[in-house]
Amino acid sequence: MSQDKVPVQAWITTFAGTAINACLGILYAWSVWKKSLVNTELAGQAMDGVNAGWTYLSNAQAATPFSICVIFFALTMIPGGKIRDAFGPKFGATLGGLLLAAGCILAGMMKSYTGLIIGFGILGGSAMGIGYASPTPAALAWFGPHRRGVIAGLVVMGYGGAALYIAPLARYLIDKFGISGSFIALGIFFALVVIVAGQLLLSTPEGYTPPAAPVKEGAVAPKVAVATKKNWQWQQMIKTPQYWMLLVMFILATQSGLLIIGNAAGMLAKSAKAIPFLAANAWILASYGGIMNAAGRPCTGIYSDGWSRMKAYALNNGVAAIALACMPMIMASQNLFLLFLAVGVGYWQYGGLLSLMPSFIADFFGAKNLGMNFGVVFFGWGLGAFMPRLAGTIKDKTGSLDTAFYLSAALLVLSVVIALMLKRPDDSHIPAEQ
Repeated sequence: MSQDKVPVQAWITTFAGTAINACLGILYAWSVWKKSLVNTELAGQAMDGVNAGWTYLSNAQAATPFSICVIFFALTMIPGGKIRDAFGPKFGATLGGLLLAAGCILAGMMKSYTGLIIGFGILGGSAMGIGYASPTPAALAWFGPHRRGVIAGLVVMGYGGAALYIAPLARYLIDKFGISGSFIALGIFFALVVIVAGQLLLSTPEGYTPPAAPVKEGAVAPKVAVATKKNWQWQQMIKTPQYWMLLVMFILATQSGLLIIGNAAGMLAKSAKAIPFLAANAWILASYGGIMNAAGRPCTGIYSDGWSRMKAYALNNGVAAIALACMPMIMASQNLFLLFLAVGVGYWQYGGLLSLMPSFIADFFGAKNLGMNFGVVFFGWGLGAFMPRLAGTIKDKTGSLDTAFYLSAALLVLSVVIALMLKRPDDSHIPAEQ
């Protein structure tokens, strides 16, 4: 069933996916809770007032729920893809919303480090993996290769932009109702939105063929990403060197974004000591980062569609490596303009990565099995979670994140080298009917 133009349902599915990811993206506002939980001098001692029942944490402890959340997010992408393929995107999104609500409410009620690990880390991460696995493959199936980058970017834009509203909302709720109240209120809100938006996700009908790129009479056909017309199974995909290169590229490019995301609020609080308002409202940097994270997704998708996935990846990561290498100097100078510039570059690079990877995988291995194939590659995103925990340990031992920033920049440079060697795999041995 061919189409002359993209059906309305394609756009409904795309923006329903954006709304779902805008809730699942609570991960990117973690630095706001971390700022309220960490006090290295009082670590292990009880809090009082509106946060009575909680105890203060060290930097390494506060990084652990975040890292576990990332790991479970990555691990559950594969079963999330299976759930989506077996029961449809509606079911996957709804299940993710319910798990997210349960995790947030449990974390709030337990008022403990263990509760954060179980509620935010394990249940929250599982909710993200299962919920995230549904929208992007469902939306991409409606569109041709010439739009894959921008559509993937629009869907995951919600996840990246979540910090834009969650960070200030969480700060308000923490101040007003405490850490527990913030988790419980947000858990209920997220469940309602994800469950409702999940019902708007629809898979393409049997035999559907996405419309080709429009060409005006007499015009030259637009350049589009070179894509396979075959559909690889994940068992075939993992036997190619391209799979392992993409996996390593995902790990190396993820770690830098997670380093900044996990520490954004604290970075502004340290750099803005001379400006009491910014020091007291350090969530502003996390929210600004949410804007750049969200914008980097569709914008990177646009220039990767028209230019090259590999070149877009190399450009984003190369510029981010420079920004990370300069971060210690920027924070020492307390130059807020440069801080926002460098952090913005880091968030943009990280956001762009999340639109590039599903596009890479659809181009290389086909769109039909994208749910499972993306899940198998997405495991690399979880492995990138080593950096926030390592950075927390470095900060506890040295008093700063300088060494972590330099290490992160070096890994980004390595990722660029790998990207420039990447080519589409030979698909001559893949059956056309797969």
